[in-house]
Amino acid sequence: MKILITGGAGYIGSTIASALEDAGHTPVILDSLITGRKEFIRDRIFYHADIADRAMVRKLFSEHPDIEATIHCAALIVVPDSVSRPYDYYTENVVKSMTFFKLLSEINYPKLVFSSSAAIYDAVPGFMVTEESPLRPLSPYSRSKFMMEMILRDFCVAYNLQGIALRYFNPIGADPQMRTGLHIRYPSHLIGKLVQVALGHEPVFYLTGVDWPTRDGSAIRDYLHVWDLAQAHVAAIEKFDQVIANGREDDINYTVINLGTGTGVTVKEFIEDFEKVYGAKILVVEQPPRPGDVVGAYANADKAYRLLGWKTKLSIADGISDALKWGRVRDTIIHYLSVKMC
Repeated sequence: MKILITGGAGYIGSTIASALEDAGHTPVILDSLITGRKEFIRDRIFYHADIADRAMVRKLFSEHPDIEATIHCAALIVVPDSVSRPYDYYTENVVKSMTFFKLLSEINYPKLVFSSSAAIYDAVPGFMVTEESPLRPLSPYSRSKFMMEMILRDFCVAYNLQGIALRYFNPIGADPQMRTGLHIRYPSHLIGKLVQVALGHEPVFYLTGVDWPTRDGSAIRDYLHVWDLAQAHVAAIEKFDQVIANGREDDINYTVINLGTGTGVTVKEFIEDFEKVYGAKILVVEQPPRPGDVVGAYANADKAYRLLGWKTKLSIADGISDALKWGRVRDTIIHYLSVKMC
């Protein structure tokens, strides 16, 4: 099958593209390259454009009428950044996505897999959440994802769209074959910052938030390998009609699925795991939470297994190992790909 991936030059989108190729499918990439890397496009079909560029999107589908479905990854994703730049996040993540979704319905390409986020969940006793758990997005980023889920659901009612919203928990690692990985030089999230310290690019890891109501005071998360996450998208595409038929809500062609390991790990526990894989201690300095930070949650992933036949296979140690390996070779690989594209 031929599959459109918006944001397909980014960390997650490019990994999904590789997983689709490995499964025998053909990815088509639509990316503005505001945050994505041109080097990650490799030799794939590529359109350099914004998702709200209606003329270019129409051109893309006219040149590839055999596209079977769309995976929508394009978004701004940094929580503290969203607090200081809410206009940008609502424009990029909500307004432009809404425009894109409406166009998909108009040109009759209804099958859509949406990259959502576990950041929309409220804190619950025990921290494990199902798809029916209460929602309480607390940052402009998470609210933008929540809004797009509501919009997509409404569009599936009013128009001819069919939507699968995949709520990501916390991706770590890199493509195990080192084709792509985290490309941001100064990452804001846990694994990226730990790798920066381990490789000597930063002197210390700042642990933000140590007074949460968890077993050790640090936030709790569900860390899954980005390659497992990518495999879930392959399953969602290959089983799309079956997933919609068996997972639809209130007879609407729409469903929500958690993507996580089903295990909660605190930030302090993750640092301990990182040190074991890395083989040395990391200098940690405790600080207050950042704007938009939340205590967190971990997934009940039963629905993903029931509808997708998917569960995680790779461990936290695998994710840490691949993240460290990618951190060591990233600049070399990106330079090689850049030269190859010239």
